[in-house]
Amino acid sequence: MTPVNTAPVAKVQGCTNLKLRQITRQVSRHFDAELARAGLRITQYSLLSHVVKLGPLRPVDLARWMRMEPSTLTRNLRPLIDQGWVVMEPGADARSRLVSATDAGRAKRAEAQRHWRTAQESLNRQLGAQRVMALHALLDECGDLLAPAAEGEGDE
Repeated sequence: MTPVNTAPVAKVQGCTNLKLRQITRQVSRHFDAELARAGLRITQYSLLSHVVKLGPLRPVDLARWMRMEPSTLTRNLRPLIDQGWVVMEPGADARSRLVSATDAGRAKRAEAQRHWRTAQESLNRQLGAQRVMALHALLDECGDLLAPAAEGEGDE
C-alpha cells in the first residue's frame, strides 16, 4: 500500500508576471544607470553583445537566440544601425539579410562592457553572489521549462 501524502499543498499567491516585471524594471534601472555612461541602455548593450558574439547572422536567427519577436528585434536594431554600430547587409540570396557589428560597434561594446561589469558586480554585492547564482539557475530552469510551450509562438 502506498502511503498517502498528507502534507498541505501550498497555494500560489500573487501574479508571477507582475512580480517578474517589477524586479525586471528595478534591475534594468540599475544597469541603465551605469550603461548610460557609455551611451547605451541595457537592451541595446545586450543586443549589441549578441551581434558581436554571434554575427554575422540572419535577423530571424538572432531573434530566436534572444527569445524575442522578429519585429521587436528589427525595432531595437534601428538605433544601433543609425549609430553605425551594426549593419544589415545582403545575405546568401536576394531575400536574406545578415546582421553584423562594425568596428565602431565592437569598440562601443568593449566600452560598455566595462560599465556592465561594474553594474553586475554592484548587483552581486547588493543581493549576494549566492543569491544571484541561485536566481540565474532558477531563471534558466524556468526558461527551459517554458520554452517548449513558446517555441511555436511567433515562428514564421
